[in-house]
Amino acid sequence: MTTPVHPATRIGHVHLKVADLDRAIGFYSGVLGFEIMQYRPGGRAAFLSAGGYHHHIGLNTWDSLDGTPPPPGHTGLFHTAFLYPDRAALGDAVRRVLDAGIPLDGATDHGVSEAVYLRDPDDNGVELYRDKPESDWPHDAGGNLSMVNSPLDVDALLAEARAAP
Repeated sequence: MTTPVHPATRIGHVHLKVADLDRAIGFYSGVLGFEIMQYRPGGRAAFLSAGGYHHHIGLNTWDSLDGTPPPPGHTGLFHTAFLYPDRAALGDAVRRVLDAGIPLDGATDHGVSEAVYLRDPDDNGVELYRDKPESDWPHDAGGNLSMVNSPLDVDALLAEARAAP
């Protein structure tokens, strides 16, 4: 049997190949609100974060300048997931996306989390989500985690964001 990874291990950041650096910055910073930590205009990479961390998102055009997304049916990134601290913050992120005219691919209550799905300008999948308290996670009769795929009420999510202080 393999020894499990340390339980405090987390994914620290994602680094994405993009076709147009400024367009990608427009989405991740301009729409989602991540702060630009390092970017040199005319350069080929940028690093963005939440809360002043060195970077949560790396964007580069080193091997992808003016490239196209991989065709359907090929391997690659399914989506990057961004965890928000609470429902109001998730609702605010969804409001930013909708205000920018970006369509949603879906919105799901997984029982353990609430998630909204969309595409970035390079057609990478993006999940914006918040975890529910562990005490609310659904379990089957045997005590096993039992995630679901129920519809998420996006209008209620947006209303909660508007009501937040």
